[in-house]
Order: sequence, then structure tokens, then C-alpha cells
Amino acid sequence: MIEISASKVVQVIFQAREGHVAAAELSAFIENLNEDEQAHLTAIAWVGRGSFEPEEYAEALMTARTEKTTPTYDYLMGMPHLAENLEAGLDALGVDVDAEEEDLL
Repeated sequence: MIEISASKVVQVIFQAREGHVAAAELSAFIENLNEDEQAHLTAIAWVGRGSFEPEEYAEALMTARTEKTTPTYDYLMGMPHLAENLEAGLDALGVDVDAEEEDLL
């Protein structure tokens, strides 16, 4: 299933909420994720925005891996409502986002 820690996704959510203030940190954070983690991050965002249903997660992940044409950071930062999409994606996939956020605070 999800092969990126929820705490890493929540870190991206926090930084995405900061907007341009944290853009450099967010870029570095995403660039330092391995390719599998980057694909999972993209797939979670797609589930969150409704492009894929939670039960189609494997398909979303395969699509993220095979159709990547730009750096993941560039793609995700161009996505409107990135933080909300990631949060909704985690929630749809059964991850308790509130608990993960509390652990990071």
C-alpha cells in the first residue's frame, strides 16, 4: 500500500501551507525523497483531489511512476490546493492525519 511514512507526507502538508515562505525547504524535502516516495506522494495527492479512488491507489501509483515528465517538486507545487489534496488523500486511505500532525508538533 502506502510506502512513504505519513509523517513525511504531513511534513509536506505543513510546508505547502506556508506557501512561498517555505518553498525552498519544501523543494529540498521533496527532492531528497527517493523515487518511490515521490511517486507515493503524487499518488496520495491524486487520490485526495479525486483523480483516483482509494481502491485505485495501485493504479495511481503506477501512473505516477510511468507518466512522470517533470520533477516531482515542480509538478506538486503547480497543483492547486496541494496541502488539502494530500490531507484528503491520507484520510481517504485510512491514515489519521490529525494524529500524525500532533506527533510532529
